[in-house]
Amino acid sequence: MIDDYDLIVSSFQTQYGIRLSKEIAEMQWEEFKQLLSGIGPDTPLGRIVAIRSETDKRTLKRFTKEQRRIRNRWLRKKAQRVSGPDMDKVLEGLKQSFIQMAGR
Repeated sequence: MIDDYDLIVSSFQTQYGIRLSKEIAEMQWEEFKQLLSGIGPDTPLGRIVAIRSETDKRTLKRFTKEQRRIRNRWLRKKAQRVSGPDMDKVLEGLKQSFIQMAGR
């Protein structure tokens, strides 16, 4: 969400006419979440989310260079995230490898 803050701000302005930078201090978290989840496809954030989540091969072939850059950057960032349980598995595997290398 931090990386997309500018998109969120411009999307709130576009869709709701809310100047988020002025109203965020007074807005309840629940209201913010509800408004954010209702952001439509015709907003800056909506368009970026559509690019990031596209899976249709024909559509992907028609992507512009900029659309490919946006999608690839998102996919790389997403691939770098490892969940807690997955990280535990990776670390356990490394531990076992070191134990085997030590001859135990």
